[in-house]
Amino acid sequence: MLKASKLSKSYKDVKALSGISLEIKKGELYGLLGPNGAGKSTCINILSSLIKPDSGDVYFDGKLLSENRKTCRQILGVVPQEIALYEDLTAAENLLFWGKLYGIKGKALEAKIDEILHMLGLYDRRKHKVKTYSGGMKRRINIGAALLHDPEIVFMDEPTVGIDPQSRNLIFEVIEQLHSDGLSMIYTTHYMEEAERLCDRIGIIDEGKILREGTLAELRKASSIKEEISLDFSNPEKNELLNLKKKHENNLILNEHELILSTNQSDVDLPILIQDCLASQLKIENISISNVNLESIFLELTGKSLRD
Repeated sequence: MLKASKLSKSYKDVKALSGISLEIKKGELYGLLGPNGAGKSTCINILSSLIKPDSGDVYFDGKLLSENRKTCRQILGVVPQEIALYEDLTAAENLLFWGKLYGIKGKALEAKIDEILHMLGLYDRRKHKVKTYSGGMKRRINIGAALLHDPEIVFMDEPTVGIDPQSRNLIFEVIEQLHSDGLSMIYTTHYMEEAERLCDRIGIIDEGKILREGTLAELRKASSIKEEISLDFSNPEKNELLNLKKKHENNLILNEHELILSTNQSDVDLPILIQDCLASQLKIENISISNVNLESIFLELTGKSLRD
């Protein structure tokens, strides 16, 4: 569907991208996860042909973007990080304006606008001026404008920044529905929870480089960080805890009323550990699992917090 090869871009002395390569399959939702200034927006702007790279190539369905800009632009939609709406127009009027720019007219455009407004939960507010909208409502219309021409792939650049939880959840539901319908998407974010929830594959980006990419499971497997299973007990026998620790060799940490197991496969090790506890007549009061998340993986790769 989309292939980018060795994209580089500098602004004076600042290296925004340093040889980024990625490939998006048809129907895939690919996430670019990284902090502000990592190069996510520059990457999106190059892929959508808004700016030219210093070096590297972009292909859509095998067609070189630099030689087929008009054709490629017809199949893509862009949701910019900044709100691209006219405040003194209504939601319907904004969509009408953008629809006509895409060359959609008459009843077909009217029907598409109604469909999008219903999908975004804003049909009842369609005749209200955008300046009366909350930030979350504006974000939703911003997304709607990119969907009017039924694109084959959509780039969403931080579409939930600065919005209320209700609008964020609605946007998630819309994105999940579009994904279910087979739309290809690139989604940039610095929120690990969004990437974990929405994306098929994730590229972790920082300082203009993709440091690692894969499914969430693949990223966890490639990490040296382990999951932790914590078991709390009610009045445990010290000897039984020591025997249990000995059985699991050096993987168990023993505290006063707690055992902590470091593992790469909690789904396999937890049932075994519970079985051993029951055999030793240890009464488990609480079980908690600390999973390897994108925040810890990012910290491992870069030595800094994802939100720095």
